[in-house]
Amino acid sequence: MQSHSDITRRQDAVDAVLGLRGAALDTRPEERVALDEPFEDRTLASALVAEADVPRRSHATMDGYAVDATAPEPHTVVASEVYPEDDPPAMESGDAVRVATGAPVPEAANAVLKVEDVRVEAGELTGPDVAPGTYVYERGSNVEAGETLFEAGETLSAKDAVLLCDLGFESVSVFERFDAGLLATGTEIHEGRSEDLDSPMLASLVRSWGGTATVEGTVPDEYERVRDGIAGVAERRDVVITTGGTSVGRKDHVVRALRELGDVSFHRVAIRPGKPVAAARLPEHDAVAFAIPGKPVGAHTVATLVMRPFFTGETSHPTVAATATAGVELPGQDFEYAVPVTLDDGAAEPLGHVSSALPVYDDVFDPSVLSSSTRATRADGIVLTRSGFAAGETLRVIPYGALE
Repeated sequence: MQSHSDITRRQDAVDAVLGLRGAALDTRPEERVALDEPFEDRTLASALVAEADVPRRSHATMDGYAVDATAPEPHTVVASEVYPEDDPPAMESGDAVRVATGAPVPEAANAVLKVEDVRVEAGELTGPDVAPGTYVYERGSNVEAGETLFEAGETLSAKDAVLLCDLGFESVSVFERFDAGLLATGTEIHEGRSEDLDSPMLASLVRSWGGTATVEGTVPDEYERVRDGIAGVAERRDVVITTGGTSVGRKDHVVRALRELGDVSFHRVAIRPGKPVAAARLPEHDAVAFAIPGKPVGAHTVATLVMRPFFTGETSHPTVAATATAGVELPGQDFEYAVPVTLDDGAAEPLGHVSSALPVYDDVFDPSVLSSSTRATRADGIVLTRSGFAAGETLRVIPYGALE
């Protein structure tokens, strides 16, 4: 019987997954993608460095008059009004130039006085004292030439188009998407007596993380069939994701097969539900494998908390604060527990608690039963805890949207 001493901490498992990702990216083919094409969730193949200051010249952020704020009043109004499409006119300290919002500011100017705050008489302008930089978006204040704004290995999102376009990039070099194959194990699934609940969910997760995914089918609980099934998927795909057969029962063959085919990085992570997860490198096939336990809620939990960094490179989990409607005790202190909760107007109800719409447990969290309860997927997020919590306690909830 295995002891808790051979169980990997979640952070150590995530570090191992990031190591597998790094090694895979080292030999990954690259391609260019234009910013007017779908580029979100793509992984940068090289760092992006600003070739020029941004903005390239100072411009006004308010309709008004460009002035040297250090010059004494009155200012002499010179030139006609400057618009965003114009080149800035020459001016000297002590002059003032009428500018529109977005218009370039003359080099001698360092501030803009709002139109409604000034008085102009006989070509002379007076107004309030302002500090240099007032209503001016100064050259290089956003980005300085030579700055590295994006590192190789970063995953792009839609908002990144704003800065990339501002930096002058029309396309970027990215790694080809990881292509995953999903293989469900289990004689009951293979013979059609039970539904494969995990593969569609895991495939959808992989796609949301920027990869591609294909459901490859099923194999029964026979060692050679499991091993050969994994090897076959590894021949065609970059990533093999199996479901089921990850524990230590007589018909749990997946981890044994991974050890024969490659190098297992870890097996069993100190998180429940989902403890018997494993990851491996399959060097002969130039592939990576993840063995996900078969219970659907546990499968989702460890996929999002352990496998996700391989595809996204992200390890952070943004949280929202909510107040627990019920207390939850833990069955032991050796693990990190992922407690599903629903959110309603700042309240977090443990979904699965006897007081909830899914009465799986009383006061002590039951990850084993909950992991098979498909209705638990109606939760809005999870609370990660090692000590449980009391009713009325403020919780940090990881919304599923931050994981998926």
